[in-house]
Amino acid sequence: MDPRLLEFLVCPVTKASLVLHRETDELWCRASGLAYPIRDGIPVMLQDEARHLTDEERASIRS
Repeated sequence: MDPRLLEFLVCPVTKASLVLHRETDELWCRASGLAYPIRDGIPVMLQDEARHLTDEERASIRS
């Protein structure tokens, strides 16, 4: 996924910014605590497809 795309993408639930997490190939939102998957280079920005971040993962997101 092109990191420049992050300038335009926001969490569909909270409208907060997202953080690219390369190890899991996901976009993380600290505000909602959701991780959106990236499949074949395309972010899947659907709440039903997102998983909940663990407390540890959420705390690790840089503000």
